[in-house]
Amino acid sequence: MQLEFLGTGSGQPSKFRNVTSIALRLLDERNAVWLFDVGEATQHQILKTTLRPRKVEKIFISHLHGDHIFGLPGFLSSRSFQGADKNEPLTIYGPKGVKEFVQTALRVSETRLSYPLVFVELTAGVVFDDKTFRVIAAKMKHRIESWGFRIEEKDHPGELLANKLRAENIPSGPIFGQLKAGKRVSLPDGRILDGHDYVGPAQRGRVVTFILDTRPNDNIELLARHADVLVHESTYGAGEDEAKMARAHAHSTSINAANNARRAQANQLILTHLSARYIGPLLKNLVSDVRHVFPNTIVARDLDVIDVPLKKEVSVSDPHKV
Repeated sequence: MQLEFLGTGSGQPSKFRNVTSIALRLLDERNAVWLFDVGEATQHQILKTTLRPRKVEKIFISHLHGDHIFGLPGFLSSRSFQGADKNEPLTIYGPKGVKEFVQTALRVSETRLSYPLVFVELTAGVVFDDKTFRVIAAKMKHRIESWGFRIEEKDHPGELLANKLRAENIPSGPIFGQLKAGKRVSLPDGRILDGHDYVGPAQRGRVVTFILDTRPNDNIELLARHADVLVHESTYGAGEDEAKMARAHAHSTSINAANNARRAQANQLILTHLSARYIGPLLKNLVSDVRHVFPNTIVARDLDVIDVPLKKEVSVSDPHKV
């Protein structure tokens, strides 16, 4: 699992940052990519990466401001040009109005897609759940309807302790598969084996939370609780003047993000959606000003790729679930 930041700026593109789009690379987990917001020129940014548009199976739209959706029609069209077919559908999760926006752009431009397009209007709670992942959405507080997302990976079964089995002279073959599945197995010599004794600790599924365009609110902590990575908008820095602008425009400051990460007991905080003013010393200050609140904080740059590693152990009652 990796995060790839295609755009980390706010409002409009700048020389150093494109507007918001983040790819969650799930190539090992499900051979797919999910996008979170698709700002203008997202497909141009993708050209600078190894991402393939046909691998994008889901797009999550936080809200309908232009710097988060103006790249959507172009990306959908290019995905079609690049050969996506009827067996490669794409689902868009977003607020009411995203379907109308996309369909209008495609109709007016006479664009016909070669693959099915599915729309899911967001509601609070679980919006997607299968054997590998669950996605939870919660409302944020912005100038228009806005949503945050919590992506929960399901726990991975532990590895079969093959060396232990060989040490006990247990022959390989179908028996290994049965033990891996946790079954009880009777051997010809009369021994009865319990599969649970030959499987290592489970690997806890990872949690990634996306908080984009919002003023502080209680739902942020709910979505970010014990997250491995919290990606949080930081349109403004830590100063009082910045705090006033954040309140006026319904955004968050870097201090807001750090406090949310601390309260939620997240593992890592990644700041994104930065105002174009934050370059040079101001950019360095953006991080240094908040590390006393939440030390494990970094600022995302366009085209950064950040690994989200697995952890080895899981408890019976997993505290990161909500």
